[in-house]
Amino acid sequence: MKVFQVCPRYFPAIGGVEEHVRNISERLAKEFEVFVLTTDPSGTLPEEEVINGVLVKRFRSWAPSESYYFSPSLRKFFSKNLEVNGILHAHNYGAFPALYAAQEKKSRTLVFSPHYHGSGHTSFRSLLHIPYKFLGKSIFEKAERIVCVSNYEKSLVLKRFKIDEEKVVVIPNGVDLDEFKSLKKQSKDYRVILSVGRLEKYKGMQYLVKTLPKLDRNIILEIVGKGPYKGSLVKLAKKLKVEERVRFFQDLPRHELLQMYADADVLVLLSKHEAYGISVAEALCAGTPCIVADASALSEWIDNKNCFGIDYPVSSDKLASLVENVMGKRVQKVVIPSWDEVSEKLAHIYEELSSF
Repeated sequence: MKVFQVCPRYFPAIGGVEEHVRNISERLAKEFEVFVLTTDPSGTLPEEEVINGVLVKRFRSWAPSESYYFSPSLRKFFSKNLEVNGILHAHNYGAFPALYAAQEKKSRTLVFSPHYHGSGHTSFRSLLHIPYKFLGKSIFEKAERIVCVSNYEKSLVLKRFKIDEEKVVVIPNGVDLDEFKSLKKQSKDYRVILSVGRLEKYKGMQYLVKTLPKLDRNIILEIVGKGPYKGSLVKLAKKLKVEERVRFFQDLPRHELLQMYADADVLVLLSKHEAYGISVAEALCAGTPCIVADASALSEWIDNKNCFGIDYPVSSDKLASLVENVMGKRVQKVVIPSWDEVSEKLAHIYEELSSF
């Protein structure tokens, strides 16, 4: 069976959707003939290459502010070149490759993973969601199966798009458990708050910067990620005179990111909109306790043992107190699915749909 994973970007690009597609594709390639159809707005990556058994085909795109990923050449490819008997698995409601796959579906089987959290990354993008909804809804309607990564995402999709609930299945993101087996916390003479994610205002990292002056000076903030909000975070840190306690990292090799998870004293994710929260899963697997916003799918992580919640609007005093209390807590056993389990469930869906 041929399976075509359709996504805006793919490895070596880094991000939640990118990691999701990479992990399932490499595992599914052991059982199926897997192709990744993606875009490259930079024009610097190979148009075609094989990565760990997966054939990756990239198409030029226009991606203003690293979003949307308009690609006429990808749409043309769907229209003229894709085998009828292949399963299309499209990812990311907010980018055009999934829409192209739905519009050129024809008699093909479509599986859709929306990675949907209900809002754009900025006020302007949120406004664009309103007219786009009429186009985006067609992806849900044409898909034979819709795969959500959390119960929150499922409820949001059902509410916003009024689709048949029987088509929707929840399969959470996974982790590669083997990556965490040899991790050991390194000793240091300071304590670390870690935050991992794209640098956008809605991710809430500004609340961590604002809280630093209320915390002991031996506590530093490490931020891993890149995005348009970095300049604002840097200015805020300078304004509050904590710039020496805020460290930025981006494009880290995987082993370095894993070690940062292990070395951190607490991971904090204060995003208003999340469909899952992969950095929370990875931090917990590395033995690091977490604090999350009690909002969107992040609420599903809160157990007040390993992961603790804080309400919006975020109070700096309350956040400072919670950080001090949670730092260094011992993580109790948590059950998080592996990418192998996720891939097995997806394979079952593909086989079930192909038998119709």
